Amino acid sequence: MTAQTILPANSVVDTGYNVANSVRFNSADSAKMAITFSGAGTSVRKATFSSWLKRSNLTVDEELIFRVTADSGYFNIAFSDADTIKIKQSISSTVNLNFVSTQKFRDPSAWLHMLVVFDTTQSTEGNRVKIYINGTQVTSWSTSTYPDQNTDMLFGTANLNIIGSAGSGNFFGGYLAEMCYCDGQSLTPTSFGEFDEDSGIWKPIDVSGLTFGTNGFYLDFEASGNLGNDANGGTDLTETNLAAADQATDTPTNNFATLNPTWRSGFDNDGTFSEGNCKRTFTSNNTDRGYGFSTMGVTAGKWYWEIKIPTVARASMGVGDANAIAGFTQVYYDETPSKGMQVGNGGSINENDTSTSYASSLSDDDIVMFALDMDNHRCYYGINGTWQDSGDPTSGATGTGDMTTQISDQTHINTGEFIFPFCFDASTSGQSDFEWNFGGCPAFAISSGNADGNGFGNFEYAPPSGYLALCTKNLGSDGG
Repeated sequence: MTAQTILPANSVVDTGYNVANSVRFNSADSAKMAITFSGAGTSVRKATFSSWLKRSNLTVDEELIFRVTADSGYFNIAFSDADTIKIKQSISSTVNLNFVSTQKFRDPSAWLHMLVVFDTTQSTEGNRVKIYINGTQVTSWSTSTYPDQNTDMLFGTANLNIIGSAGSGNFFGGYLAEMCYCDGQSLTPTSFGEFDEDSGIWKPIDVSGLTFGTNGFYLDFEASGNLGNDANGGTDLTETNLAAADQATDTPTNNFATLNPTWRSGFDNDGTFSEGNCKRTFTSNNTDRGYGFSTMGVTAGKWYWEIKIPTVARASMGVGDANAIAGFTQVYYDETPSKGMQVGNGGSINENDTSTSYASSLSDDDIVMFALDMDNHRCYYGINGTWQDSGDPTSGATGTGDMTTQISDQTHINTGEFIFPFCFDASTSGQSDFEWNFGGCPAFAISSGNADGNGFGNFEYAPPSGYLALCTKNLGSDGG
């Protein structure tokens, strides 16, 4: 059966040109890259800034993508706490460029391409600054202050250039890929991407042949030991609080599932998302509990993922259909049939307000494995490399040791609805932490490293034969 998945708005299965890596910025780590140029660049009036990005943090003011800091002022490309784009330059306390979009960018599941083009030599003010998202120019602004003709900009000067921060704050949270700064050039979107003929989705093209100018750079993030490497051969940027583990294969040409911070129920009171939305953390507060649902749901195929549990407390993990997103009570009780099922920290399966003994109890730092077989409507649960109840994910319709054979209502993943992985903290004392690994950029250290049968993902344990990572390049695979 052909796999079907709920996809983010800007996801493609295959593009011809493939982006190998991105880098994950975790704002809580104060992660950034920086370089101070030794002298003036090609131009202070013409430049092009291009980057692909996938946001993790939302509603954070001045979440910076790119900044130039000088004694006289600053230049910023950022997101606002309303999730709008903010581009601003202030010199000697005078704002000479200021743009705030009316459009909001709140999809943490999708990659987007941001292109900012400057040419202050233009006589028409509308041609001095142009901003494009996914190949289309943004034309609706709540604020639009254009620079005067022949205004000198701070980019391209001998000042501090920072990726992902203002220097000591305003940190970006998410993934960045294919970042280009072309000094002295005013380029168009077709230098960086094209619309896919089949889907119409904006996708990356090879940019290695571009000219980047004196102070320009091209960051492809392919050197895990030197993530700030300038692939164009210029001076490398210096990384701060970034490590090889922050190199990701979650890219605009192969988008991986993460947790979705925009999903909240009335029971979802607190807790934080971090590590590129692959970590869900709760505290011991009585009201600090809730869910973490995947950004991708499936109706067919065979899928694998892992979750490390640093702190167990009342941790539960499972799968639920699309209706489960309506609220807490629909996930595993107070509904007949329930909309999902989960395995608690004590090893019991919970569904239809009923607990059934199934697996071993969890301990802190255990790694849980899930194998979801949507073709046969089965789900398997493992701990530290061992499938529970002598489970065999390759047993097909037999369902040897799977979760559904243990419970009273076996329709939970047989409804035709999209099924989503999720985690749940039901704690009224203590806390639960969940570090997810969908394969794109694990939230925990991988000691071995295993890909799926198509070569995608980085897992602690080998996915069972036929089971794939939840990513766009695996869509269309039969999962068998």
